[in-house]
Amino acid sequence: MEKNKLFEKIPMEGIRNIIVVASGKGGVGKSTVAANLAIALARNGMKTALVDADIFGPTIPTMFGIEDARPDVSAIGDKELIFPIEKYGIKIISIGFFIDRSQSLIWRGPMASNALKQLFEDTQWGEIDYMIVDFPPGTSDIQLTTVQKLNLAGAIIVTTPQEIALNDARKASSMFTTPDLEVPILGVVENMSWFTPAAHPDEHYYLFGRGGGMKLAKEFDTKLLCQVPLVMEVGEAAEKGRNVFQQTNKAAVEAFETLAGQVMEAVEDQKTNK
Repeated sequence: MEKNKLFEKIPMEGIRNIIVVASGKGGVGKSTVAANLAIALARNGMKTALVDADIFGPTIPTMFGIEDARPDVSAIGDKELIFPIEKYGIKIISIGFFIDRSQSLIWRGPMASNALKQLFEDTQWGEIDYMIVDFPPGTSDIQLTTVQKLNLAGAIIVTTPQEIALNDARKASSMFTTPDLEVPILGVVENMSWFTPAAHPDEHYYLFGRGGGMKLAKEFDTKLLCQVPLVMEVGEAAEKGRNVFQQTNKAAVEAFETLAGQVMEAVEDQKTNK
């Protein structure tokens, strides 16, 4: 395939800023960060969309308690138009809306990439200030298709503090900085930074080490956007379709409020420095 055809962009009219949330490995809380960032942006008055780009393991429908939702689909001419599910003021699309929860997708990379492109192209988004794209772990066809086909405002890298997570996060970060792609890294989110017992709110226990997020940010000449504490209730809430802002843990709420502010600032900085 010719290079100019490969990098031909999908027209995303009305979408002002597309941000991908990535990590090199699973289990670091990337989807939790993507979901609660989208909610925090919506709470700031932004018109927000959330795309679950994990074709083989979609989790966003579960996190929003909309596993049984089915988007409306209308045929106009020879094209089907998809209308996203809306919750908390966010327009949401996921392959999980179109398959049975117990169904396993046995697709090769090109099939998965085409399905993702269809979700982007055929969904009726309307006017959107921020579209958050929740990547699957790694650096596979899904990531490359998205980076090549969309005009991205930037990427957010999610990691935990320990070195093994940093090694994988470096691989994800390096993908965005390759000469052919050159996607700005808006910053790093360090998840599970510390644990604070409810009975001892002033104590921090660094269960996975400390300083990893800042170390990664320095390596890629970007900033540490925020540190999210390890809060058991956050994970439990996600499994029940609830979000951080419905919890009573002040530290977790403040972390995502900080993240939303930092992301909006970083996007504007990128535009100013172009």
